[in-house]
Amino acid sequence: MDPIQRNPQLSAYLVADEVVDHEHRTVRERAARLKSGTTDAYSYAKAAFEYVRDEIPHSTDSGDPRVTWRASDVLAQRTGICCAKAHALAALLRAEGVPAAFCYQRLTENGADPALHGLIALKLPGTDTWARQDPRGNVPPGVDAQFSLDEERLAWPVRAEFSEVDYPVLFDEPYPAVVAALRAAPDRPSLWTIYPTEL
Repeated sequence: MDPIQRNPQLSAYLVADEVVDHEHRTVRERAARLKSGTTDAYSYAKAAFEYVRDEIPHSTDSGDPRVTWRASDVLAQRTGICCAKAHALAALLRAEGVPAAFCYQRLTENGADPALHGLIALKLPGTDTWARQDPRGNVPPGVDAQFSLDEERLAWPVRAEFSEVDYPVLFDEPYPAVVAALRAAPDRPSLWTIYPTEL
């Protein structure tokens, strides 16, 4: 799949806003702690990815009913669905000057219950290509997302036979319908009744 950079300005993928609030103290402090153990942009990006993937449980896996959407809240409360975790990872990357985009898949439960799955893509300094990463959180056996710049190691490959879709667009801001659903839902069970099923 050839990614489509929605905003031609690379600087747009470094912006802080209400969702990707990488100027917030919580984000800055976590970024500084992660950076202290790294030597370059690659090792920092890998450390940030692994932190969000492994140290912030996906709320469905953990049974946590809370719904988070702002990056700093995801980091502070240590919970979130895939898209919320993507917001947190993007904020950590952007905090250290690594452009980060939002991208999505349409996944299903073998054809039923479709939902958008949130990922990020990053572009390391000195490279010409974007690399998608999936910080959702691994669930053995079968869900084993890994940090990779070459071959994608996402949580799930899409299955055309179930009308699943890899959307090629790299958004500089999270998809508005996703953010609206996360902000409106009082808890995770309520979220799934209003959560978007496609772009």
